[in-house]
Amino acid sequence: MNKSPKKTDLMSETEKNEYHAKKMAKKKQAREKILATKTKEKGLIIVHTGKGKGKSTAAFGMVFRALGHGFNIGIVQFIKGKWETGERTILEKFPEQISIKAMGSGFTWETQNREQDIKAAKAAWEEAKKLILDKSKKMVLLDELNICLRYDYLDIGEVIKFLQNKPKDTHVIITGRNAKEELIEIADLVTEMNMIKHPFRSGIKAQRGIEF
Repeated sequence: MNKSPKKTDLMSETEKNEYHAKKMAKKKQAREKILATKTKEKGLIIVHTGKGKGKSTAAFGMVFRALGHGFNIGIVQFIKGKWETGERTILEKFPEQISIKAMGSGFTWETQNREQDIKAAKAAWEEAKKLILDKSKKMVLLDELNICLRYDYLDIGEVIKFLQNKPKDTHVIITGRNAKEELIEIADLVTEMNMIKHPFRSGIKAQRGIEF
């Protein structure tokens, strides 16, 4: 069945340009009207989850953006303690603004030691709480915290209660697969990364500058 031609298909280039300009002007007006109603400002709880690649990458992108605005930032890496990552190498060049704690023992399938994993998670959470309560910190990234919560290395109730009572102007970013519903419920911004293709499935190993 043949589709009916779109309105713009019957226009000249000059008419298309005029039509586009009018359409964008209406969108701009509607957008400005919406923005005028957005007056609140607060420290956000931000969650990056899902099976797709890019959760920590997006979170560190926020960190770099905040760094450019002069924020003081705290970072706790709950799992990737053994990895020499590019972002950590760069961020360590800004000791006046960045406090970074790589406290993980490695991925759970690497350690194969639940007791060790729980101990490391609890130590990292204590550092995270200190950073969040530090009034000089405007943003705190808790990288891969979701993995610790997924395996019940930390008490989700205690984590939720603490986050609900965090300093009102502090942004907290949490990454990792399988974010718990309790965390999603209290978060202000939740993004799920969905995998469509991944080079690992084609036999390509993790590479510098891409995975770490």
